[in-house]
Amino acid sequence: MNADVALAAALPALTGAAGLGGLLLRPAGRRPAAALGVTAAGAAVLAALALWWRLVSDNSMPRRYADYLPDQAQPVDVAARLADFGPLQVQLALRVDTAAAVVAVMVCLVALAVQVYSVAYLRDDDRYGPYAAQVSLFTAAMLLVVVSGDLFLLLVGWEVMGLCSYLLIGHDRSLPEAPGAAVKAFLVTRVGDVGFLLGIVVLGVNVGSFRIADVLAAADDIGSGPLLAACLLLLAGVAGKSAQFPLHTWLPDAMAGPTPISALIHAATMVAAGVYVVFRLYPLYTAAPAALAVLGVIAAVTMVLAAFAALAQDDLKRVLAWSTVSQLAYMTGALAVGRSGAALHHLLTHAAFKALLFLAAGAVIHAVVSNSMGSMGGLRRSMPVTFWSMTIGLAALTGLPPFSGFWTKEGVLGAAEEAAAGHGGVEPWVGGVVLVAGLLTTALTGAYAMRLWLRTFFGLYQGSAPPHDPPALMRWPVVLLAVPAALGGAVVLWTVPDESGWFGYVGSGQLARLEPPGTFTLHPVLAVGATTLTLLGAGVTWWRWRRKDPALPGADLYATGFGLDTVQRVLVVRPVTALAGVVRTLDARAIGGAVLGTGRGALLLGRVLAGTHARGLGGYVTTALAGGVVLAVLAVLGSRW
Repeated sequence: MNADVALAAALPALTGAAGLGGLLLRPAGRRPAAALGVTAAGAAVLAALALWWRLVSDNSMPRRYADYLPDQAQPVDVAARLADFGPLQVQLALRVDTAAAVVAVMVCLVALAVQVYSVAYLRDDDRYGPYAAQVSLFTAAMLLVVVSGDLFLLLVGWEVMGLCSYLLIGHDRSLPEAPGAAVKAFLVTRVGDVGFLLGIVVLGVNVGSFRIADVLAAADDIGSGPLLAACLLLLAGVAGKSAQFPLHTWLPDAMAGPTPISALIHAATMVAAGVYVVFRLYPLYTAAPAALAVLGVIAAVTMVLAAFAALAQDDLKRVLAWSTVSQLAYMTGALAVGRSGAALHHLLTHAAFKALLFLAAGAVIHAVVSNSMGSMGGLRRSMPVTFWSMTIGLAALTGLPPFSGFWTKEGVLGAAEEAAAGHGGVEPWVGGVVLVAGLLTTALTGAYAMRLWLRTFFGLYQGSAPPHDPPALMRWPVVLLAVPAALGGAVVLWTVPDESGWFGYVGSGQLARLEPPGTFTLHPVLAVGATTLTLLGAGVTWWRWRRKDPALPGADLYATGFGLDTVQRVLVVRPVTALAGVVRTLDARAIGGAVLGTGRGALLLGRVLAGTHARGLGGYVTTALAGGVVLAVLAVLGSRW
């Protein structure tokens, strides 16, 4: 087996084995569970780094999708047949390139930080064993999505993530809202996953293979109708997993889970999977521009709606949750305007600063014993490490130069500007919609980030517990994540050394390049304008805070995400609940009544027959004679007719 293939296979295998093994440990066995989870995550980090290094330093390895086509001299896309569905095969296929390796490094680093952080954060948890095992399984599922070379194998990782999210969001049984939040996340994402499965089936049937390389190579051969249908169905799953409108409502409620799980979901797994899958299958979307237009509209609506919602939250974690929804929309917006590289860049930097923000928020919550910003304030002096770490994370989130978010957000906005000017591969109006929404969201991001910063770290402390910086096992992951959050913008300088440019695809002369060659280009006027809008939003919030932070106009509407939950309850939840009640009544009274009636009738008939058998010898003789007479009469009547 090729060493690179072995390293790729080891990524999900190491963490998956740790997860399955951890489930066999005693629930209260903290030390072995923590040791197993941290060791597996650390080994996965080393494997991912080794794989990435080999790919970028070994010219024999692939730099583009075309290198995975079957007619290549040195294929590295390996597969073994798992099952046959008529003429179609499901294969155990691995597909690795530099993009997959970089995303794998990001996933493993965040998972390692979460495992280490959780040891101290959940030190009193009597169910730490299954928790650590489920984190490992969650990580393995995401890594399986990253390295899969077959759509059905990718689907396995996709669905295991949904199951693990359900278990981890509902982990804290002392919170009354946790079970409902877990069920909501599971059901809402399942709605999208139905479309995702159907999209995979449409592609497999029309291409004759579920192998990703084969599907991408046949992008121009699939009919426009089936291709568009497949892309839109896949987007349903992406909207569910990556919390895009209208399937975004589960993500803020998922904050009922432990804070380290919030960091894992929002930074490296689950929500990142949808964006990554579109990135991987991007040639299909360039061949179906209508699907990109739909994605652009969804991204524009999502980023603005979520930014408004973040502006009116009191719960510290819910602010960050709505922020994640908004930032994911930046990534899908970059995909919609034809720049998958910009989307991947922002995915990587967002993972760093959002993991930092959630873990720093966990330190604050751990210290003040409350999620409410109304119970915080003035923490910058008593929690200096957390203060400076979160300040770096918020600066990256808002896109202030020179922090990481500035460079990658500028890449997204610059791509939208180019598309709006007619220089992209999509309709100009799509670029215009994404650009306007992105600039508005930039101002709103500055506003809610400043509001969080001021209410948490300035003013007078409103809590009762004595605040303090977290212990070492919680502090060091936060401090280390602050480094890529501050300096990770250098990722925009990373490009694939290949003539096709940024992750371009040239498949046997069939597919055109996705993006023009070249590296990151700064748009000075746009960068200054976006930064000015960020500072303007932050300045308005600071001015309002100085006036004792009066209530925002329409805050109740913003806080509920413009009532989307209410709409879903009215249009979906209540009708389904009513239908379930009708079905339950029908089952209990009609079907159950028929079953009970049949049983009672059989018992009654049995009693009657039992009575006839208990009449004695005289009764039997009389019955036989009566039967004989009846038969004789029937015989006479029958002979006359």
